[in-house]
Amino acid sequence: MIIIDAPSPNFGPRQEGKKIKYLILHYTGTQTAFNALQLLQGSREGHDVSAHYLVDETGAVMRLVGESMRAWHAGKSFWEGEEDINSCSIGIEIHNPGHEYGYVSFPTEQMEAVVELCREIIERHDILPYQVLAHSDIAPERKMDPGELFPWEWLAQQGVGLWPKSAEAADSADIKSILTAYGYDPRQDGKTLITAFQRHFEPNVFLTPDRIGVASSNTVKIANALLLQKLAGRRKVS
Repeated sequence: MIIIDAPSPNFGPRQEGKKIKYLILHYTGTQTAFNALQLLQGSREGHDVSAHYLVDETGAVMRLVGESMRAWHAGKSFWEGEEDINSCSIGIEIHNPGHEYGYVSFPTEQMEAVVELCREIIERHDILPYQVLAHSDIAPERKMDPGELFPWEWLAQQGVGLWPKSAEAADSADIKSILTAYGYDPRQDGKTLITAFQRHFEPNVFLTPDRIGVASSNTVKIANALLLQKLAGRRKVS
């Protein structure tokens, strides 16, 4: 894979003692990849943003910030009690117009490049499957990206991220408790968390708008299966 250097001035040091453990995937939400590059390399008072990498729709990969540095991609966010996600993550921006400019499926060439890039990052930093996250997972009240058209299940089949192996029955139908145990922000209301979870793990719900943000028995089963897989993964690591 060829990576083009396209440096951004928008970065800083990682908080002392923070280890890279998350990989956060975003869509750009811009009309073109060039618009995204301008934004990620530019400077606007109070709104400077960046990411470590940008992948355009053809699969071209640009490196904006070195992995040792703290890029500004996550914003106000939360996962597993961590609130400075930028200090312990790598961020990849994937060009897509997003919900504002005509959300579309992600091209095959683009996703193949994303997989290759993700695999390299995962190997370099020992990132676990359940630590590959959507921007909407860590900031569900603000963000929808990379959205319900993003092929999370296919990525997991390629070794990037976690997908439920089975939908096992949960001991409790308290979906919010399951989701916060998985890592979501307990300060958010249940509907916000359920919507973010569905956007990642139950995207077919978005074909039926009245099901969005409503936990069915299948939602609970999927959430519980993922939590059990995560806990099993933690035990293997320890």
